[in-house]
Amino acid sequence: MTTAIRLRRLGAAAAIAAASGGALLLNQPSFSVSDSGGVPALSTVRKKIADPNAVVPPRSVQESALIGASSANPLDILVIGGGATGSGVAIDAVTRGLRVGLVERDDFSSGTSSRSTKLIHGGVRYLEKAVFNLDYGQLKLVFHALEERKQVIENAPHLCHALPCMTPCFDWFEVVYYWMGLKMYDLVAGARLLHLSRYYSAQESVELFPTLARKGKDRSLKGTVVYYDGQMNDSRLNVGLACTAALAGAAVLNHAEVVSFLKDEGSDRIIGARIRDNFTGKEFDTYAKVVVNAAGPFCDSVRKLADKEARPIICPSSGVHIVLPDYYSPEGMGLIVPKTKDGRVVFMLPWLGRTVAGTTDSNTTITLLPEPHEDEIQFILDAICDYLNVKVRRADVLSAWSGIRPLAMDPSTKNTESISRDHVVCEDYPGLVTITGGKWTTYRSMAEDAVDAAIKSGKLNPTNECLTQKLRIVGGEGWDPASFTVLAQQYIRMKKSHRGKVVPGVMDTAAAKHLSHAYGTMAEKVASIAQNENLGKRLAHGYPFLEAEVAYCARNEYCESAVDFIARRSRLAFLDTDAASRALPRIIEILATEHKWDKLRKKQEVEKAKQFLETFKSSKNAQFYDGKH
Repeated sequence: MTTAIRLRRLGAAAAIAAASGGALLLNQPSFSVSDSGGVPALSTVRKKIADPNAVVPPRSVQESALIGASSANPLDILVIGGGATGSGVAIDAVTRGLRVGLVERDDFSSGTSSRSTKLIHGGVRYLEKAVFNLDYGQLKLVFHALEERKQVIENAPHLCHALPCMTPCFDWFEVVYYWMGLKMYDLVAGARLLHLSRYYSAQESVELFPTLARKGKDRSLKGTVVYYDGQMNDSRLNVGLACTAALAGAAVLNHAEVVSFLKDEGSDRIIGARIRDNFTGKEFDTYAKVVVNAAGPFCDSVRKLADKEARPIICPSSGVHIVLPDYYSPEGMGLIVPKTKDGRVVFMLPWLGRTVAGTTDSNTTITLLPEPHEDEIQFILDAICDYLNVKVRRADVLSAWSGIRPLAMDPSTKNTESISRDHVVCEDYPGLVTITGGKWTTYRSMAEDAVDAAIKSGKLNPTNECLTQKLRIVGGEGWDPASFTVLAQQYIRMKKSHRGKVVPGVMDTAAAKHLSHAYGTMAEKVASIAQNENLGKRLAHGYPFLEAEVAYCARNEYCESAVDFIARRSRLAFLDTDAASRALPRIIEILATEHKWDKLRKKQEVEKAKQFLETFKSSKNAQFYDGKH
């Protein structure tokens, strides 16, 4: 297809999008006092979650609540899976006034939800497919994701923000094509627009992104088009969702696995599940009127617990990402290349003081701990090399990880790139509602659809409508971007020196900003632990993570293992595998104090954490031939 034809189609589609966008924005669900339960219910839930003195119930209490759900007094909904969607289902259901339980085999966000691209996006690629394939389904997906994008940012302002993304153009047709396409993206966003896209000249572009190459391979940079999407700290957002559900009254339990379903003898309907505590090995039954399967890539294995003949609906796709030093990208500006040599999209984004680059999209097998292949890492390095004026080295890879996208499969498609990222809700076995597909950006509306289906399936009686559109997660209510100044001014970091002497340290800007963004309004609790319990020392050189965070997360965020902390509560494993390894002894020491571990448990934690870190292919723990870079 010629560029001219593409431009004509883009112009025509912009007009359609404007018309459709207006209609869709008008049809958005509004929240009013007239809703069943309405504003008083929302206000009550908000106060409960934002209460600075509120503490999540201990893990033992949550397990007892699940054991207490009997056949005579069942839960309304039992959720399987503690990723973004499962945790979102728990919040949605409990804030509608339903009795809710959630179990997660590993840890909250231990799978796909912690291994994402870190973008909250409307899907500009899907918009292009919608236009050129005349696919209204893809266009609807873009509208829907853009509606949800701003909602996610507003509901977790401390963990999410708008990020400008630069698209380099090497001929004038590309300039016009991308400018029109991204203006259309702005238009479709309508009232949910973050910031307007705009064109920058080649000179302005390299000032904004100093490592961007101006020349290379018989081409020269004509300029860039910059547009805005959202960025998040994905696993901390997920953990925040799980803790918010717990504060609202849901019984959430990580490291607890469903081993079989309980069925009604007469109707064969699922009425509960047998659950194993993966720490103690103890098994117990919990009963529920409806079970929601939100197990991500593993939802087919959950469905097969109900029906061995269940037809697979998941087409797993592997997405590999690598982390590079901060100098590869400037703070506050991402780089997105819409089409590499083989047609894939590659990006470089600043994230938590480092640069995350990716991604791949290839068929894979489902496994608990996916590992990136060396050729996938090399593909990303080669792809970004073409656009930078710095030497791209394999030795610079601080961490590399793989995530499995649970794409909802259409049997007629042959490759994962053409599968829609829309979600699927189905009840192919009585009492078991499955929610799968979709993407991080739309987790909230996916959860809403799943709860609606569960209410219908179980003939449940919620006390009010869905409240999650206007519900900020724990730490989000009352948070302000300048909140870190309070921490810097009012707290110090007391820490033990090498000789065991307690010495004061400054709550510097880096530490204060980190705590404020990671914990929101709860950051003062972490700062007070650092000050009052002599846990103010940094866990790893060059990173702002403090010892106090380990204690706080053990007490307030269901951090039950060393891997829970290095991978999900902090992001050290994802940012720098070797730094995480060096921090392990102190992290285990603090967790052992909090959870009263014996020597055997501490030894097991070291072994498990090392096995986990080996799946992150940093330059130091990967076998590679360095002839090219």
